[in-house]
Amino acid sequence: MNKTQLFSALLISSGLLVQSCNSKDNKQANQAQQADMATPVSMAVVSKEIVTGVKSYPANVVALQETEIRAEVSGYITNIYVTDGGVVSKGQRLYEIDRTRYQAAVDQAKANLAIAKANLERVQKDLQRYQTLAEQDAIAKQTLDYATTDVNNQKAQVQAAEAALTTAQTNLQRSVIVAPFSGTVGISQVRNGALVSAGTTLLNTISSTNPIAVEFQINERDIAEFTKLQTNASGSEIYVSLPDGTRYTEAGRISTIDRAVDSQTGTIKVRATFGNNANTLRSGMNTTLNVASTSTQEEVVIPYKAVFEQLGVFNVYTVNDSSKVELKQVSLGNKIEDKVVITSGLEAGQKIVLDGAASLRPGTKVVETPSSNNQ
Repeated sequence: MNKTQLFSALLISSGLLVQSCNSKDNKQANQAQQADMATPVSMAVVSKEIVTGVKSYPANVVALQETEIRAEVSGYITNIYVTDGGVVSKGQRLYEIDRTRYQAAVDQAKANLAIAKANLERVQKDLQRYQTLAEQDAIAKQTLDYATTDVNNQKAQVQAAEAALTTAQTNLQRSVIVAPFSGTVGISQVRNGALVSAGTTLLNTISSTNPIAVEFQINERDIAEFTKLQTNASGSEIYVSLPDGTRYTEAGRISTIDRAVDSQTGTIKVRATFGNNANTLRSGMNTTLNVASTSTQEEVVIPYKAVFEQLGVFNVYTVNDSSKVELKQVSLGNKIEDKVVITSGLEAGQKIVLDGAASLRPGTKVVETPSSNNQ
């Protein structure tokens, strides 16, 4: 290699070395520049305020009283006194089963009772005569004993006849089926002329309509809260959302909390009662039970969109004095429109990230966008 070639090689090596050093310096400079760059986000300040929150529960409407109407005696339906879906009063006639044989059974039982009473009267007179003769020692003692036995036997016959008459009268009475309480009947399961059997044939179903109940399940953690609502509902409002999304006009009250918690689900059944003059709430209807309550003191509140969930945990990004974000785990309370109550994890006055949390990591430097200053 001559001197010219050696010199050229030295120049090229020096150039590559300088280029490599410059590239490393530029990379470090870019990283430092990126570290100093702040991600623009919108922010909000954690506040405290008196809030009115609403808790909603899936619920269904149930009648406070509901029973199946079944035939208590056998026979053919001869009269139906109520229309399908009609409103009835307690004691009102609903159905009639052929009364002919039951009336005949009553008449027969009355005749048998009359015969038994007549026979009793006869043997009692015989006993009185035998007692008089016995006092005069005019008859054998055995004859008096027989007369006494006849009287006792006949008294038993009278009691049996009276019981038979009661049974016959009860069957006659049961041949006319009446409403056990005031309410609404459903669609009749039988028609005139149908043969029904005692205790098995379903005729109809009747349920009370006013007042009516709405039942729902609550978590066992909320039992204390609903116990307070049951005894004192001041400051709270209980109402129902109908299947079409409209609000039922009448307010309700917590009337019953079930006796035990379901150990498998950790829930307990609660019943609220409502007036139902217009029969708007119908048994079996699926509704939403809402409990609106106003806090007695100020609570920590933030916009709901600032909250994000990771693996079942709710989080919020707070912004520290260095304009860097920190991940805070929070517990949520009532949701109020576009806001939510924070029961733990935040304090009033802290600055939080409102929008843009998806692109952040803990320690990321942020800057507040101008638009968020107006929020």
